[in-house]
Amino acid sequence: MRRMFWFGAGIAAGVFVTRKVNETARKATPSGVAEQLGGAMRELAGAVGSFGADVRAGMSEREQELQDVVDGTSVPRWQSEPRAIDARPAEGRVRPAADGVRAPARRARRAER
Repeated sequence: MRRMFWFGAGIAAGVFVTRKVNETARKATPSGVAEQLGGAMRELAGAVGSFGADVRAGMSEREQELQDVVDGTSVPRWQSEPRAIDARPAEGRVRPAADGVRAPARRARRAER
């Protein structure tokens, strides 16, 4: 019984290895290389087309925003968001930390010469 199992396992491994070797050999032929290159070019063309579509959509959106500003139906983003001016000295300012806890801002040390 044990011999039959190992005989079957050897046949299965041999079939698997033979198929992989034949597939690799076919990919190395000129027609296989051309097929792989053609697939890569199709994938690249699809990615470039998708990028172009995204750029055109962004341009159209931005053009509409600018047209709304010119027509007076909208206020530019930089005018609609007022910025507060911090009059405190630099060492009194605080900066947010990665964990959400605010820590005082640190100044860079000067290099010793």
